[in-house]
Amino acid sequence: MTDTAPLASIATDLTAGRTSGLRFLDGDGTLAIVLDVTGLADEDRKPLEEKLRAGLLARPGVTSVRVAMTAERKGLTLIAVGSGKGGVGKSTLAANLAVALQRRGVKVGLVDADIYGPSQPRLMDSEGVKPEARGSKLVPVPNAYGVPMLSTGQIAAPGQAIAWRGPMAGKALEQLVDASWGDIDTLIVDLPPGTGDVQLTMIQKHKPTGAVIVSTPQDLALMDATRAISFFEQADVPMIGLVENMAGYACPHCGEVSDPFGSGGAEAAAKTMGLDFLGRVPLSMGLRLASDGGVPPAAGTDPLGEPFHAIAAKVADWLAARKGK
Repeated sequence: MTDTAPLASIATDLTAGRTSGLRFLDGDGTLAIVLDVTGLADEDRKPLEEKLRAGLLARPGVTSVRVAMTAERKGLTLIAVGSGKGGVGKSTLAANLAVALQRRGVKVGLVDADIYGPSQPRLMDSEGVKPEARGSKLVPVPNAYGVPMLSTGQIAAPGQAIAWRGPMAGKALEQLVDASWGDIDTLIVDLPPGTGDVQLTMIQKHKPTGAVIVSTPQDLALMDATRAISFFEQADVPMIGLVENMAGYACPHCGEVSDPFGSGGAEAAAKTMGLDFLGRVPLSMGLRLASDGGVPPAAGTDPLGEPFHAIAAKVADWLAARKGK
């Protein structure tokens, strides 16, 4: 493995300590590095990036440099909810986490950053409700659960395919996050699965305060979740913890519990990686029906909502501990 310590030292000198996550991506000399531009004016960011790139390219063995600029948003706490792959219940977790935090007194909003596959309007019973604009900013759409939200699903026509290239998707995310959120101080951001353009834009423009990763118990999902965790760690985004979804299924007729996706895999993975395990959510017909009906279980007193409230309590504790630092 190539020793990157000398290069890291050079990057630190060039940027006054604003770099992190330096690593070689492959065997052809491509170097990746994160540049923190928090507090810098837009006109000062590009020259610093170019200075860093030129300084590293001048070193032997470096053929190209990829710089990811990141800036921490002041005054608004962003919690990214991500996954390594689709179909693991990430959006359902994000919606119910937002509702559960609201029930705990957190002034929380919800951003559906899954630009190409928005599902929060259905989950939060906000389909067909278009956001208004206040000047150049969107105004979040209210709902019965006290969690204002924004989603491309509220802007596009129902059933319309959103075929945007990366820059357009990034611009859409920027509009959703930079909306008129009023007194909201915490945003739950439901990211698309994987580690693509939208995630990169999030890191570069609106660095999350922390990230929650959702996975099902089986090995394939955990492999992908590990990649998502690595993505956030390399960008110096703190990991709040890992959630295991679809963990166990109780037969509605006989009550016997089975594990179609395995059991305990996410908890074991969290322990191996030194991450907090936030809890597990069982596979449930009732949860599926409630979600399709736009009724987050965390909004009521049904036992289906209990796992989400337990997870929200740990997230709230994490936020409180971070604010106390």
